[in-house]
Amino acid sequence: MSALFEPLVLRSLEIRNRVWMAPMCQYSAPATGEHTGTPGNWHVTHLSTRAVGGAGLIMTEGTAVTAAGRITPTDLGLWNDRQQKAFERIAHSLRNLGSVPGIQLAHAGRKASTARPWDGGAPLAPEHGGWRPVGPSPLPHGAGHLEPNELTIHEIHQVIEAFAQAARRALDAGFQVVEVHGAHGYLIHEFLSPFTNQRRDRYGGSFAHRIRFALEVVDAVRSVWPDSLPVFFRASATDWLDGTGGTDVSAGSGWTIEDTVRLSGELLVRGVDLLDISSGGVAPGIGKPVAPGYQVPFAATVRHRTGAPVSAVGLITDPRQAERIVASGQADAVMLGRELLRNPYWPHQAAKELGGRSDWPQPYGMAAV
Repeated sequence: MSALFEPLVLRSLEIRNRVWMAPMCQYSAPATGEHTGTPGNWHVTHLSTRAVGGAGLIMTEGTAVTAAGRITPTDLGLWNDRQQKAFERIAHSLRNLGSVPGIQLAHAGRKASTARPWDGGAPLAPEHGGWRPVGPSPLPHGAGHLEPNELTIHEIHQVIEAFAQAARRALDAGFQVVEVHGAHGYLIHEFLSPFTNQRRDRYGGSFAHRIRFALEVVDAVRSVWPDSLPVFFRASATDWLDGTGGTDVSAGSGWTIEDTVRLSGELLVRGVDLLDISSGGVAPGIGKPVAPGYQVPFAATVRHRTGAPVSAVGLITDPRQAERIVASGQADAVMLGRELLRNPYWPHQAAKELGGRSDWPQPYGMAAV
């Protein structure tokens, strides 16, 4: 039997295989009006197609917990009843197709208020449909980005509550996994990294202070999420600012794999069930040694040193490559991104190649031979 197609049990939830769809922004929600941030037909079709294709868990794109937490005006959000109702359709569809519906909750922090990638991705000023972003410190993400407003203690607590409220809405909509997005240079990651967090209060400075916001968000989400269902946390294992990413940034100025291991231990104590390990994103123009599976060693390090279940992501494209990652104990599951955009039926095809179980929907039974 293929290790990749063995079920995985987290708390009371059984996921049918270890091939999961990574969160990928679609930038396809309405940007203004009463439907702002609301998923539509594109999102239903996009996500449901990958469930038909056999992925065990389908994770939504990063879904903003507040309007100011969107990366672009066309991001998904989950802060009102209309959005929640639309998400019910997605969760219902994924469950009916045999996949576990998961939702990634996010706040873009200082990286908010930009144009869509195919519109150039430049920062959007308020007079052009954007808004002033927020962050732990008044440090813009890069050239042309607005200086973010430094969050006050009261505002930090409001964001934490927004994560909890979004998690409660996700549960009511029918999702079975919630993932807290703590990676890729967005707000939680900005608090974690000394590169972006220059505060001198209880949310900045020492390691214990810089991780406080992440832990309080997780506590708030876990408090409204059932004990029977898992919570994930996506982490950037490294900022690539320690010299390994081909940069001239001084050593020790960013978040590292050692920090990730320490944080992971704290997250496990607070009820996080799986660490979704990625990397980078906190600073623009940082070189990374991109190659097939280049982030898998980070996931393996966290798994081996903490005992935490982990998922691996990043240029995982070949069935036998994915099988080795899981069978060797480097990760408990693989998150596929662009490969599932190219080929929604990759899981079924991989199962056939590896001798794993694959349950094609009955109307597609002719394709299973």
